[in-house]
Amino acid sequence: MHTDKTLPPAKQIPEKERLILALDLPSSREARDFVELLGDSVSFYKLGLELFMAGGYFDLITWLLERGKKVFADLKFFDVPETVAKAVRQLKNRGVSFTTVHGNDAMMEAAAAEKNDLKILAVTVLTSLDRGDMDDLGFQCDVEDLVLSRARRALKLGCDGVISSGIEVPRLRTELGGHFLIVSPGIRPVENRLTDDQKRVVSVEEAFRNGADYIVVGRPVRNAPNPKEAAEKIQKTIASVFSSS
Repeated sequence: MHTDKTLPPAKQIPEKERLILALDLPSSREARDFVELLGDSVSFYKLGLELFMAGGYFDLITWLLERGKKVFADLKFFDVPETVAKAVRQLKNRGVSFTTVHGNDAMMEAAAAEKNDLKILAVTVLTSLDRGDMDDLGFQCDVEDLVLSRARRALKLGCDGVISSGIEVPRLRTELGGHFLIVSPGIRPVENRLTDDQKRVVSVEEAFRNGADYIVVGRPVRNAPNPKEAAEKIQKTIASVFSSS
């Protein structure tokens, strides 16, 4: 594990793109307004199920791409493998950078087989789940062990990386190396860690020191009195982490 807090070898990722803003808003119009509010403080956006169900999802993707933004379509595909493959086939030529699959080996393999330039990220264990939740779901194993197992299988099946809490990232890097992508959600300022439904959380600096390539941040920016200022503060933290490595 990276106990000395030395960053693993960095991939060639522009620092500003390492922050992925979770655009979890009720409508496409509100999403566009928020993007305009943030301006150049954010260049990578995650679009999830709420916006997908709100309508105008693909128009919003096009609108973001036209403004030079990158898009992560976080749709967590989980269905019979052929349906997952067809869903990825529909998505892969739309200019999206990342998407997620949240299924078994056959589903992950089907998604990876259709990806082209679209990066497939396997969800390991949702950051809203802790040891008690895993017991309730019937997983009689340690969370970290399950994350490692799912990540190892995903990479073997052709996925480009994983979604993982920053807590488990050091072991992933130690066991599996640095060649694959790790995107870490559940990023919280220390003072906000106990105020919402995310349970396995780390700070911005901890996530990158542990070996994450990207972080996903939502509420700490969206709910801030000045969202653009909050995003810029995170960007400054990211810059300081990599400049000191």
